[in-house]
Amino acid sequence: MRKMTADEIRDMWLAFFKSKGHFIEPSANLIPVNDPTLLWINAGVAALKKYFDGSERPEHRRITNAQKCIRTNDIENVGHTARHHTFFEMLGNFSIGDYFRPEVIPWACELLMGDKWFAFPKEKLYVTYYPDDEETKNLWIKNGMLEDHLVPLKSNFWEIGEGPCGPDTEIYFDRGEKWDPNHIGDKLLRDDMENDRYIEIWNIVFSQFNAQPGTPRDQYKELPQKNIDTGAGLERFACVIQEADTNFDTDLFTPTIEWIKKHSPYPYEGKYLLAYRVIADHIRSVTFALADGASFSNEGRGYVLRRLVRRAVRYANALKLPTGSLSELVGVVTKTMDHYYPYLDNEQSKVAKMILAEEQRFEKTLHQGENLLSSYLEKSGDMLSGEDAFRLSDTYGFPIELTVEIASEQGKKVDMEGFKKELAAQKERARAARGDRESFKSQSKDLLAFTLPSEFTYETKPLKSKVIGCFKDGVKVDSIDDEGDIILAKTDFYAESGGQVADKGEIDSASAGLKVLDVQKAPNKQYLHHVEALYGTIKEGDEVELHPDFARRDIIRKNHSSCHLFQAALQKFVSKDCHQAGSYVDDEMMRFDFTCDRKLTDEELEEIEREVNLDIQKAIPCETKIMPIEEAKKTGAMALFNEKYGSEVRVVSFEGISKEFCAGTHVANTKDIGLYVIVSEQALAAGIRRVVGYTGLKAYEYLKSKEGALSDIAAFIGVKSDKEIITKLKAMQAEKDNLKARISALEGSIVAAKLKQIIKGMQKCDGFNLYVDSVSGFNHDQLAEMIKTINVKDSSSLVILFDSEESSPKGQIGVGLGLDVIQAGRKAGQIVKELATRLNGSGGGKPDLAFGGFTAFDQIEKTISALGEIL
Repeated sequence: MRKMTADEIRDMWLAFFKSKGHFIEPSANLIPVNDPTLLWINAGVAALKKYFDGSERPEHRRITNAQKCIRTNDIENVGHTARHHTFFEMLGNFSIGDYFRPEVIPWACELLMGDKWFAFPKEKLYVTYYPDDEETKNLWIKNGMLEDHLVPLKSNFWEIGEGPCGPDTEIYFDRGEKWDPNHIGDKLLRDDMENDRYIEIWNIVFSQFNAQPGTPRDQYKELPQKNIDTGAGLERFACVIQEADTNFDTDLFTPTIEWIKKHSPYPYEGKYLLAYRVIADHIRSVTFALADGASFSNEGRGYVLRRLVRRAVRYANALKLPTGSLSELVGVVTKTMDHYYPYLDNEQSKVAKMILAEEQRFEKTLHQGENLLSSYLEKSGDMLSGEDAFRLSDTYGFPIELTVEIASEQGKKVDMEGFKKELAAQKERARAARGDRESFKSQSKDLLAFTLPSEFTYETKPLKSKVIGCFKDGVKVDSIDDEGDIILAKTDFYAESGGQVADKGEIDSASAGLKVLDVQKAPNKQYLHHVEALYGTIKEGDEVELHPDFARRDIIRKNHSSCHLFQAALQKFVSKDCHQAGSYVDDEMMRFDFTCDRKLTDEELEEIEREVNLDIQKAIPCETKIMPIEEAKKTGAMALFNEKYGSEVRVVSFEGISKEFCAGTHVANTKDIGLYVIVSEQALAAGIRRVVGYTGLKAYEYLKSKEGALSDIAAFIGVKSDKEIITKLKAMQAEKDNLKARISALEGSIVAAKLKQIIKGMQKCDGFNLYVDSVSGFNHDQLAEMIKTINVKDSSSLVILFDSEESSPKGQIGVGLGLDVIQAGRKAGQIVKELATRLNGSGGGKPDLAFGGFTAFDQIEKTISALGEIL
C-alpha cells in the first residue's frame, strides 16, 4: 500500500478516471445554483443532479470529480467521533447513461489493488453488496476480490422515495486487530455493527430502477437510462493510507492541530481532544463557505456559519487561545488546501477579516452569556426555560444549539417549545416593524432632507469614492457595522430602474468590507446602496473602493440591448402599433411585454429571432447621447407611454435599427450580444403579450439542450441523425394507425364471438328473455355495444353483463332493456342500482340503458344466482 498525502490521493483518483475517458469536473461552489432544496452542496453528486434528473444534458457522459461538501445536520457530534465532519471532500466517478457494472467494478479493482495505483492489499479489503445482486458479487470475484470477503447486506440498496434507485456496493478497509479489542472479526461487518476496524472508503450505486411507493422492490421497473453514482471520502482514504488513528490525525488536519498546540497551554490529548477537533473541523467549513461567497447572518446558511464560529470560539476559549485565533487559522487552512483550491489564496485576507469581526462580535457577550447560562443551569429542575434560552440567543448571541449542547453537558434539557414561542413572537414584532419601515422608507424625513448630490458613471474602470451618508431603515446614522444603506459622492453601481435590475458587488474601505445587495434611488435621486458589512464598520467620510460585479453587468447589458433589437424587429414584422408595455432584464434573461391583441405565429417569432441575430452580425455600434427631451423627441426616439421623464433624457441608438429613451446599460456593439434566442411567447393580460429570450452563452446552452434532446430522441427511436426523426415518426405513426385498425378489427371479432355466446345462453325469466353473463376485459363502449345489439334484435330482452378484470380494482355492470320490457314498467337504472349495491358499488342511468361500478368481485356468482328473486 502506497504512503500518500491527501493531495496525492486526490490527484491519483482524478488521473485514474481521466485515463478511463472521464471529464474532470471542477469542484462546484458550496452554495447551490438554482436548487432551493439544498442549503449547501452536501454530496459529490449534488452539483451534478441536473444531469441525473434530466433537466440538463451533460456535455460529457463520464465525469469524475473531487467535490467539497458541507453537512451541518448534526454539528454537535463533530469532535466526539473519529470521522464526523461538517466540511469534507467527496471523490467520485459518474456515468450518465454510459457505462455500468461490467465496467465500473473492474475499474474499482484496478484502482484499489493495482500496483500502479493505490495498491491496497486484497486481504485488507471487504465488500458488501445487495443479496439479490449476484452479478455484482460475481464481478468482484472475477476481478480479484476474495470471495470470503464479500458480505451480502439487505441495507445495500440506495432509495430515497419515488424516483431512481438501485442496489449499491460498499468497499471497506480492515485496519486490523488493534481496532477490534474483543476479536469479533468480520461479524462487525456482517451484523452491521458500529466499529473502528472496518472503515467504509467507497460506495458505488447502480441507479437502474424507478422506485414507486407501494410497489414491492422486486417489481420496480428498470430505468431507460442506467447511471453510476459513486462517492469516496478523501478524509477516510487519507486516514487509511496514512495509517492515522482518526481523520483528524491526517495531513488534512495536522497543520491546524499543530498551530493550536503551539498557541494553547493545553496538550492535544485527553479532555482537550474535543476542543482541538471542533476548531480544526469548523475552521475548514467556515473558510471555504466564506471564500465561496457566503456571509454571516441570522438565518439560512449565514446562521449556520455564525453557529460554527461561535461554537469554535467557545472551545478556543477553553484552550485559552488568544482572541482572533480563528482568523489566524484561515492562513493555515489556505496553505493546507491550496494545491487543489488555489482560489483560497485570493480570498484569504477577506475571509480572515470576516471571521475576526465575527469572533470579536461574539467575544463581547460570550463571558456575560456563559455566566448567565451557568446561573440558569444552577436552578433546580432538569429543564432550562424557553424564555431564558431565548434571552441568551437574543441578547448574548448564543445560538440555541450551543445552549442545548452546554445544557446537555450538565445533564439538563432546554424547553424548545417555549423557545420557539418566544422566537415566533419576536419575528412577528420584527415583521410588523419592518413593514412599517418599508412603508415609510421612501417618505423618511432624513432621506427627504438629504440633498447632497450623488453621481452615477457608466464607466467600468476602477473607481474610488467617498461615503456622504449612512442610513438604517431610512434613519440617518454615523456608521454601519451590520446591514444598512449608504450614499456615495460618485458610484458605478447601477440602481434598479427602467426594468433593469440593480448591480451587485462589493465596496471596501481601509477598515471595512461591504457586500452590495441592492441599489435603489433615494427620494432626491441619489444612489442608495443597500449593504451588508462582511467585516468592520463603515462611516460617513470614509474613502472607499467600488467593485461592481461587471461580469454580471456584462450579461445584463446583452439582455437589455436585445430588448431594443427585439422591439425594432417586432414592429417590422408584426405591426408598428406594437409598443412596449413593460420589460425586465437581469443576468438570466430578457423579458419584454408588448401590446398586441393576438398570439404571434411561429413564423413571426422565427422572423423576429432571425432579424435580431442579423442585427447582431451587422456589428452595429451603440451610441448614447444626453439631450433636452424636446430635442430628443424630434429625433424620433421611442419613449414609454406612461413613463415620466425629466427635462433631459438619455437616448440609446443602434443606427438604422433602434432609437429609444433609455438610462440602462448596453453593449458597445451589437456583436457583443453574440446570440439571441426566443424561449417563450404567451398572453399576459387582455391585449398584452410577453416574450422571454436568452442571449450569449445562455442562448447557446439553451440551443445545445434542444440539440441534445433531439439526439436522445433520435437514439430512442433508432435513427442515426436528428434529420431522420420526422421521416421515422411519420413511419411510426403510419404503423400505429395500421396496428389500431388491426386491433379494432380483432376486437370486433372478439365482441361478435362473445355476443354469440351470450345469446346462446338466453333464459326465460318472468315472461322475458334474460341474457346474463360475467365477462372480462371489455371496455365500456364494447359492453354497451353488446347490450344494444341484443336489445334491438329482441324487444323482450333483459340484458345484464358483469365485467371484471384482476388488474383493475373496479368492475362495471351494464343493464339494457328491450322495448317490451320497458313498456312493462321495468327500468334499467333501478335494476343496476340494486345489483351494484349488492356488489359494494353504485350505479344508475336511463330506463333503457344503465351502468354501475362495483368492487366485490367475489359476490358476482352469488348475485347472478339470485337474479330471479332480485328482478
